[in-house]
Amino acid sequence: MSLADLRQDYARAGLDETDLDPDPFRQFGVWFEQARAADVPEPNAMTLATAGRDGTPSARIVLLKGFDERGFVFYSNHGSQKGRNLAENPRAALTFYWPALERQVRIAGEVAHVSREESRRYFESRPLNSRLGSSLSRQSEPIPDRSVLEAEMLRLQAVHADGNVPLPDFWGGYRVAPASVEFWQGRPSRLHDRLRYVRTTNGAWRVERLSP
Repeated sequence: MSLADLRQDYARAGLDETDLDPDPFRQFGVWFEQARAADVPEPNAMTLATAGRDGTPSARIVLLKGFDERGFVFYSNHGSQKGRNLAENPRAALTFYWPALERQVRIAGEVAHVSREESRRYFESRPLNSRLGSSLSRQSEPIPDRSVLEAEMLRLQAVHADGNVPLPDFWGGYRVAPASVEFWQGRPSRLHDRLRYVRTTNGAWRVERLSP
């Protein structure tokens, strides 16, 4: 079978304007809980797209670690490619895809660091080896081979045998404050439902239907 022949018709559900909560964060919460109930693997996995000063796009999968009316939060090394991109161009796009529900959520907006205290609280909640891994990795930088990482992990495990690992200066959280949030529901014949919240100048949300 050729790639051109790979296709699926979506028929699980529809999405009407009357189905939506007036608040996109509450609507996201409803869909997220439905994804969890459907046993979607890692429903908090999302594509994060960034671009540096020169406009070259870059995308990768990261994990959502929190959301509220302020935005959507993830954590990373500030020296990573995403961190360097966001330092030059503090805007990003997020995409969640939950195939079991034939749903997608797209978010775009400005990005800012979360507070140092918020980063510390999350960092301290992580398993010990995850904290050590974040402390030793110079994310996105070339290394000779894997043995470099493994040797540094062993060293840090000995140094921090008491489990007390300080929050690295180069690591912390980012919050995407959305200017738009689109909810996509697959429909038959590719006539998908696409409803997008757009933040207006007075801070309210307007909902518009997009052509598929």
